[in-house]
Amino acid sequence: MVDPIKVYPAKPSKVYFYGTCLVDMFYPDAGMAGIQLLEREGIEVIYPEDQTCCGQPAYTSGYHDEARAVAKAQLGLFPENWPIVVPSGSCGGMMRKHYPALFKDTADDVKAAEVAGRIWELTDFLVNVCHIKLDDLGEPTTVAMHTSCSARREMGVAEVGPKLLGQLKNVNLVEQVRAEECCGFGGTFAVRHPEISGAMVSEKVDTLVDTGAKEFVTTDCGCLMNIDGYAEKNQKPVSGQHILNFLWERTNGDGGKQS
Repeated sequence: MVDPIKVYPAKPSKVYFYGTCLVDMFYPDAGMAGIQLLEREGIEVIYPEDQTCCGQPAYTSGYHDEARAVAKAQLGLFPENWPIVVPSGSCGGMMRKHYPALFKDTADDVKAAEVAGRIWELTDFLVNVCHIKLDDLGEPTTVAMHTSCSARREMGVAEVGPKLLGQLKNVNLVEQVRAEECCGFGGTFAVRHPEISGAMVSEKVDTLVDTGAKEFVTTDCGCLMNIDGYAEKNQKPVSGQHILNFLWERTNGDGGKQS
């Protein structure tokens, strides 16, 4: 499902920022960090205030009509031909990969395909469109990284997070075994199949702990909530952070404080 040939746009003067539900409700600092990283690259960030859910929970649960109704409300939010950046491979994958099929043979099929073609996962955008260069101002540390299934398999950006972390001279990135395995979140999967999900996240946390890192970073808030929540509840010696927070804190001169 990954794009066979990914054609990146030239660095734009403006982008739309699609924040996602989990950023809005649970991790607003991750959204702000992403916006500030873009602004530091000289890009004006437009945040459409009427944005809501991308429709993925209903879609992956098989309720395509309900998903289409939610997704339709997003299609009119991006009238200018600017890239749409998303701080989540999961929501990015829904919008870029599944919107065209969801709206096929409807009155909105052309619009959905046009919007889908402008969707970019934010870390991918920072690396391959902005060509960001990071100056690490933090103390030496060791971290592990978890890349979500959607970011890896739908958006094809598994290599981007390590590239960003690799620019940070004081960050030692260690790799977990079976890094490509799911954490068990899967949106509504964790609700519908809690026993399976719980076993998967337990194994994921154990592999992160085994790296020796006390901190992990991830590109998706769903994975962060799942892994970090399990680790905290079970008193495991590892904690998580969205990669955008991590990057901003280590490269911002005032210690990562957000305006």
